[in-house]
Amino acid sequence: MGLFSKIKEGLKKTRNAVVGQIDSMLKSFTKIDEELFEELEELLVMGDVGVPTAEKICDELRARVKKDGIKDPSVITDLLREIVADMLRGGEKLDLSTSPSIILVIGVNGVGKTTTIGKLANSLSKQGKKVLLAAADTFRAAAIDQLDIWAQRSNCEIIKQKEGSDPAAVIFDAISAAKARNADVIICDTAGRLHNKKHLMDELAKINRVIDRELPDASKEKLLVLDATTGQNAVNQAEQFRQATGITGIVLTKLDGTAKGGVVLAIKDGLQIPVKYIGVGEQIDDLQPFDADDFAKALFTVNE
Repeated sequence: MGLFSKIKEGLKKTRNAVVGQIDSMLKSFTKIDEELFEELEELLVMGDVGVPTAEKICDELRARVKKDGIKDPSVITDLLREIVADMLRGGEKLDLSTSPSIILVIGVNGVGKTTTIGKLANSLSKQGKKVLLAAADTFRAAAIDQLDIWAQRSNCEIIKQKEGSDPAAVIFDAISAAKARNADVIICDTAGRLHNKKHLMDELAKINRVIDRELPDASKEKLLVLDATTGQNAVNQAEQFRQATGITGIVLTKLDGTAKGGVVLAIKDGLQIPVKYIGVGEQIDDLQPFDADDFAKALFTVNE
């Protein structure tokens, strides 16, 4: 299955639930009027796009319809695809311009963080990069073992300590090892939950200080892993982590298992954080680099 086919299949539930309804709604109109825009906005909100983003999409749609003198409702779907692609475009690619570069992966427990790290490591290894994994989620039982299995699957080295160790010390060891072994990329797993949110954020801040001290000139990505099935809760999580740690990108997992794929728009437009990867299946190669045009095309391709 090609990349586009995987994305299209992964968005099937969202396409059927959201875009299918939009398509049916548009077919019920013989002209473009304010009632059409109001119904469209409501369907977009129901599809987890979020109220501000739904309003923005409809405002842009109104402007294009007026500017081009469009009268036929059947043209709206193509316009929507263009508007959504424009809205999602920008910042998708990882910055791995230094050796080593460092990717800090964060997110609450249960979103698929460690699995995402394994799949990302596999993808980068296939691109010819020497990847080192840092098992800095030292608080969750079996997290280190889980990452160890992914290291073996993706042919990557792993730096780890015993459970309960200082996560920042693991990161320090990983950076030292990466320098000594000429690694291209360090991917760091982090705790998803400590005793409370403050402890978690303090721990991340400590890790960031170690990275800034030991690799001041390195390319740094801070990727937040979110579960697409949680819809607007994912947006709230992104806002909290952005305020606390600064986020350079989002990895949205489990898109294939939800009709809430519209949350991609809410995150990118509402929080101005680019989506870097999407998870569209269980297989090791089902973590896909995000492409705004492919995403919009897959979302709005109803009858192919």
